[in-house]
Amino acid sequence: MQIKEKSKFNKKANHPVQSWEWGEFRKATGNKLVRSEFGQITLHKIPLSPYKIGVFIKGPKPTKRLISTLKNLAKKHKLIFIRFEPSTPIIIRDIKNTNRNKISDKKKLIKTLKENSCVPGGKFLFNPSTFWIDLTLSEENLLKSFHHKTRYNIKLAQRKGVKIVEDNSDKAFDKYIELTRETINRQGFHLHSEKYHRLMWQTLHKDMVKAGEQPIARLLKAKYKGETITTWILFIWHNFLYYPFGSSSTKFRNVMANNLIMWEAIRYGKALGLETFDLWGREPGKGFTKFKASYSPKIVEFLGTWDLVTSPLYYPYRLAESLRWPLLRLKSKFIKPEF
Repeated sequence: MQIKEKSKFNKKANHPVQSWEWGEFRKATGNKLVRSEFGQITLHKIPLSPYKIGVFIKGPKPTKRLISTLKNLAKKHKLIFIRFEPSTPIIIRDIKNTNRNKISDKKKLIKTLKENSCVPGGKFLFNPSTFWIDLTLSEENLLKSFHHKTRYNIKLAQRKGVKIVEDNSDKAFDKYIELTRETINRQGFHLHSEKYHRLMWQTLHKDMVKAGEQPIARLLKAKYKGETITTWILFIWHNFLYYPFGSSSTKFRNVMANNLIMWEAIRYGKALGLETFDLWGREPGKGFTKFKASYSPKIVEFLGTWDLVTSPLYYPYRLAESLRWPLLRLKSKFIKPEF
């Protein structure tokens, strides 16, 4: 029975974080999960209170019926609000902003949200925009579209003998963990724990392989002189390839392995017959966003973060949230990230 239910659920899920398997992974991390006809919501307890908040990310386009379903779930589970970020593209434009395609009526969607107890949300969970690479283009046309320095770096890595391979072994994943720890210590940013990453890999790769299913999560690595110097986790969902996680070593940085692994990830997606490569978010002004932009992707803008307010306690919560995040940012400057 669960197999049929899972299959039906996954057909509707338009993003890997709405997959049945992702839900099982989140349950393994300790989250309570609620599934509905529109997708799955994680429930998060507010400390020292009987109340919770709901998180509904990358679900379908908001409608009155969807919001009504969420309201009923909020009442049932004592949620003071549900924060949601629909996987609804509003604008798709090229990197030079010379061509803009309007995908959805933003004003109409916002009107629906505001008329049904929704307000613009607090801190976003997913970036409100991302990059998409069209995998249906030929390799020749894709290479032509890249920044000239990116093409040069790809060829340099190839000349130096960098090799990109898929390796889903335990040893390769342990190396991914090692390089992730190194990357976090080097760059000083906070990321999910090692336990989180291991549970993710267990659920989205190992358990699926054991069940005879094609895994969502795959691992690519860059090797140079017999040493793994870069590792990426890729997700495959429907006709999309995603790049959620990556890590690298400071050794041999001059051989441009990161440029080559991006190119080989593109070729990997094409070989699987996928249509779009989602680079998992963009943050203007950040160095890695500049790296992604050098592959001439389309910029995709989403509807953003919205909160469905279901209790008067929402507004004190938002006040506390607005005070909490600046304190956490300040704290992060003095405390070394843990992994």
